[in-house]
Amino acid sequence: MSTILITGATSGLGRYVAFELVRAGHVVLAHGRDRGRTESLVAELRLEGEAEGFVADLASLAEVRDLGARVAEARPGLDVLINNAGVGAGSPGAGRELSADGHELRLAVNYLAPVALTRALLPTLTANTPARIVNVGSVGQEPLDFDDPGFTRGYAGFAAYCRAKFALAAHTFALAEELKGTGVSVNVLHPATFMDTAMVREGGMAPWSTVADGAPGVLTPATEDVGSGGYFDGTSPARAHEATYDREVQKRLVALTNQLVAP
Repeated sequence: MSTILITGATSGLGRYVAFELVRAGHVVLAHGRDRGRTESLVAELRLEGEAEGFVADLASLAEVRDLGARVAEARPGLDVLINNAGVGAGSPGAGRELSADGHELRLAVNYLAPVALTRALLPTLTANTPARIVNVGSVGQEPLDFDDPGFTRGYAGFAAYCRAKFALAAHTFALAEELKGTGVSVNVLHPATFMDTAMVREGGMAPWSTVADGAPGVLTPATEDVGSGGYFDGTSPARAHEATYDREVQKRLVALTNQLVAP
C-alpha cells in the first residue's frame, strides 16, 4: 500500500479520490486550503483508514514549499503525489487576479504550485521508488504566450485556465524525460469533462459528468504502473496539445518556470 498526498482534497474530485484511496488501504495525506474543512475531512477519512491533513494556500509559493517540507518530514515514506488542486476559469466576465507572489492566479495555482510542490518532494519520492506523480490536467489546453506569461493583454479566465493546463502537460513530458531511470513516473490526465464541481458551477457551465466519472482517471495512474510521460483522457491513452511535445517549447517553459518559482 502507498502513502499518497493529494492536493485539493476537501471538495469535488479530490475528496472523492481521497475516500477511494483510503478505503483501498492506502495512507492518505489530504491537503486543503481551509483548516476547518481539512480537519473535518481527515476525521471522516480516519473512520475508513489512516489519514493526515496538511493545510496550505497554493496561491503562495512560500506556503507550497513549506507544505513540501512538512510532508517530507512527517511522512518520509511518501511514494505518490497527486497534484489535483486547481482554480477554474472563474465566474463569467471576472477580471484577472493575482497570486500572493504577483503571478496570474490560474498559472500560479494550476501550474506553478504543482511544479514547486513536485520539486520539493522529489527527493522523498526518489527515495521510495517505484514512485508516482499524477498531474490532474484538462483537455482544455492553449499554448502559453512566452512574451506575456502573466496574460496582461486580452485576459480571459477560460483561456488563462487552458494556458496553465497546457503548461502542466508540457512540464509533465519534460519531467518524465528528466526522471527516466529514476523509478519515479509522472503522467498527466483529463479526468472528465465539466464534472459536477464548484469550479464548474462557478464558471456558469452545466455539469456534463460526475466526480465518480473522473475518479478512475486519477486512481489508475496513482495506483498502477501505466508507464511515464503519458497523457490520458480518463483512463485512455490520448494526445495532449501537439505543442506540449515540442522540445523547444518545453525548454522555454523550463527557463520561464525556473524564473517564476525561484524563492
